[in-house]
Amino acid sequence: MRRTAGKLADGREIIYFDDSAEAPPRVAVDSRDLPESQPLSEVRLDPLTREWVAMAAHRQTRTYKPPADLCPLCPSTPGRPTEIPEADYDVVVFENRFPSLAQNVPDVPSTVDGEELFARAPGRGRCEVVCFTSDHNKSFGELSVSRVRTVVDAWADRVAFLSTLPGVEQVFPFENRGEEIGVTLSHPHGQIYAYPFVTPRTERMVEAALEYYAAHGRPLFGDVLEAELRAGARVVEESAHWVAFVPAAARWPVEVVLAPRRQIADLAGLSSVERDDFASLYLNVLHRLDALYDRPLPYIAAWHQAPVNVGRDEMWLHLQVFSVLRTKDKLKYLAGSESGEAVWINDVTPEQIAERLRGTHN
Repeated sequence: MRRTAGKLADGREIIYFDDSAEAPPRVAVDSRDLPESQPLSEVRLDPLTREWVAMAAHRQTRTYKPPADLCPLCPSTPGRPTEIPEADYDVVVFENRFPSLAQNVPDVPSTVDGEELFARAPGRGRCEVVCFTSDHNKSFGELSVSRVRTVVDAWADRVAFLSTLPGVEQVFPFENRGEEIGVTLSHPHGQIYAYPFVTPRTERMVEAALEYYAAHGRPLFGDVLEAELRAGARVVEESAHWVAFVPAAARWPVEVVLAPRRQIADLAGLSSVERDDFASLYLNVLHRLDALYDRPLPYIAAWHQAPVNVGRDEMWLHLQVFSVLRTKDKLKYLAGSESGEAVWINDVTPEQIAERLRGTHN
């Protein structure tokens, strides 16, 4: 893998990750006349739940469902410059033009309306876009094993760097796929958020992991993984270094977790052989997911890893892939119980989903 860093016309960073050193040099210049990016993000604390909420009103003007010939994530062509100046690329990462969080946001008062109950802070972090391929019509599951390996290297590179930024407490790589999920750019891509706080879900996982380790002297996720392997009923795929399974308390009608067999805090900690092994296993899982309803499955793929400053010895890296599609043409809506009280009601058992996924042709 070869890494080449550059700048876009408005000063945002762009980094090319090529499958091999023999790829063409990445020297194209962004010819657009762009104003310097000036995001106005801030975060406010909900005093009732102690959860931070990001405010990013400047994102209202972001690109929304453009036609394929105007896709901003495709390579640039003569007369039509895009976010990627090169005429072709393997994997590319760049700072989001419409970020929810950014380093250059202005300071804000520490409270809203001077009320101590309503804490407020700058939305200081970073949001990056990860393009998996220059081919607009491909999906992640259609990538080659070697390309997925390059993507993993790109994720690991960004996690290592973003974790060093001032004020960043958690780094979250993810992919949204499909209009049912809310995707507004159909080009195969993901994102990485570097938050100035620990997210609610991760905070709860850290708390659970710390309590379990204090009581048992073992990592919680490791014991969960061993229990899943002993039961076997929910295991979908196994390899030398990874296990894919449907969680025993799965929230979503389709949900698979991919976890390394050894404890690793974050993506940057994966060894070379673990990265190779993940690339093959993940493609197998994605093929099974697309075969489940004999159609491209809309999904969210979310990397859960240790925050920057807490839980490093207790957390266990894993990828959660889940879908809102409960049948071939029916969506699982997050209605009253899920959205109002965060209590999920699943219409299918995890064992049923695991059995169906094992039965698909990958």
